[in-house]
Amino acid sequence: MRKILGLVCAFMMSVGGGAKADELSLAYFMGPKHPMNKAVFIPFAERLAEESNGELTVKQFPGGALNSVPPKQYSILLDGVADIVFTLPGYTSDVFPMTNVINLPGLCSDAPSCTAALQRARGLLEEEYNAKVLSIWANSPPVLLTKDAPVRSLEDLQGLKVRVTSAGQVPFVKALGASPVGQPVSVVNQNLANGVIDAIAIAPSGIGSFKLHEVANYVTTWFPGSGSAFVLLMNKDVYEGMSDQQRAWIDAAADASLAESGAQGFAAASKRGLDLVRKAGLEVIDIDAAEKARWNAVIEEALPGVLEQPAGASTVGGVFSVMQGE
Repeated sequence: MRKILGLVCAFMMSVGGGAKADELSLAYFMGPKHPMNKAVFIPFAERLAEESNGELTVKQFPGGALNSVPPKQYSILLDGVADIVFTLPGYTSDVFPMTNVINLPGLCSDAPSCTAALQRARGLLEEEYNAKVLSIWANSPPVLLTKDAPVRSLEDLQGLKVRVTSAGQVPFVKALGASPVGQPVSVVNQNLANGVIDAIAIAPSGIGSFKLHEVANYVTTWFPGSGSAFVLLMNKDVYEGMSDQQRAWIDAAADASLAESGAQGFAAASKRGLDLVRKAGLEVIDIDAAEKARWNAVIEEALPGVLEQPAGASTVGGVFSVMQGE
């Protein structure tokens, strides 16, 4: 038995006469205070209730209530455990190679510009999902958090075990001389504290959400890379089983403004994250232009080989160009 019943057929309940509203389940693995709840989940639910005059509502299942393993979010959607899920395509990079092109260095500079890059390629990216893509957006490029040793130069990075968000970051972290380690964000606090990893590459929006300022001692405010993608997905059978009117309500609630809200939410959370590390007394390291140029020279040598790799029906370079607007 499923933990909850997915809405796997058309919503046929009549309007009026005291009919009970149809309720969609929305599962995410963070707590309800995560900035994406305020920026995306609540606005979507409120807009859907407004558009449908209360006939379609959303019930949240936060904190891993339906799934405590973040990389399995897409799987529980396909299995009908939840009607809607929030997830990071970077957790299963082999399934979403086109979406994860957004991680490549030099593509975008902040959450809004990274989200705009995803929107330019959205028609292409939707082909990767066996689900209805309600929204897709991005956070800001990563910073680097360390506990035992500051990273001020390329030499300081050599041999460090660096947690990365997706496989797309792996060749570049290797080229820089570090050892990339893929881990869901829910375990990185403990793993940095215990020495399982030496550093965390993460958007600064994640600092407060996962209390990383409590275990790190240093933050390097620049690390090569662009944003990470985030998606809000709906079970395809549930969506296609709805009436035309109900699908129209869903589409209206998940219009372009939802992705923009997610981007702005991450931008604000990134600023709060950096403010938090300063308030907590961490050493904040700003790499100068000359040192950044050394890192970027290494990245530029590795980039051509990555761009030639296949990504769905295209290549990484082909998707990269679409995201750039070329």
